[in-house]
Amino acid sequence: MIMRKKISREFYNRPTLTIAKDLLGKYLVRKVGRKELAAKIVETEAYIGPKDKAAHAYGGKVTNRNKVVYLEGGHAYIYLCYGINWMLNLVTKKEGIPECVLIRAVEPLLENYKDPKQHIQLANGPGKLCRWLKLDKTLNEEDLVDSKKFWLEDRGEEIKKSQIVASKRIGIDYAGSWADKPWRFYLKDNLFVSRK
Repeated sequence: MIMRKKISREFYNRPTLTIAKDLLGKYLVRKVGRKELAAKIVETEAYIGPKDKAAHAYGGKVTNRNKVVYLEGGHAYIYLCYGINWMLNLVTKKEGIPECVLIRAVEPLLENYKDPKQHIQLANGPGKLCRWLKLDKTLNEEDLVDSKKFWLEDRGEEIKKSQIVASKRIGIDYAGSWADKPWRFYLKDNLFVSRK
């Protein structure tokens, strides 16, 4: 029998870089009507608040869009990127510290799929995973600790340090030297990672 333990507030109220690695192998669960969608997190990116030029809260700015990152860890920060794709971030740290982790790719749990390539293409990118999990602005600010619609689970899968690859984040060239920080983490040799 699979162990299913909902992730608690304490998990999110730790250092963001630690959380970005610890999220690998955890499961996103989304309830849509009577159906439950689940997927293993295989790729993340960390964003470290006011000092990080790539972060939405750079310089300590607060806007209608980014105000959720100032909430206590465990909330969903979902925003529209380039007017096309929704992006899922998980807020970390204590209230007032605007840090988060972008979920870049997941491995969907599917009982039946005929074409492995099609299975991989379902959620191997931040916009794709939001489409597959039906995540949009209606779930922005959702508290994943208490939510009945969307939450994270630990299913007892152990991820070793040797399985985690660190690289620079993607698509943030405007951030200067901050673009070179090795704050993107993914599972080595996982086929569902967005980009090797």
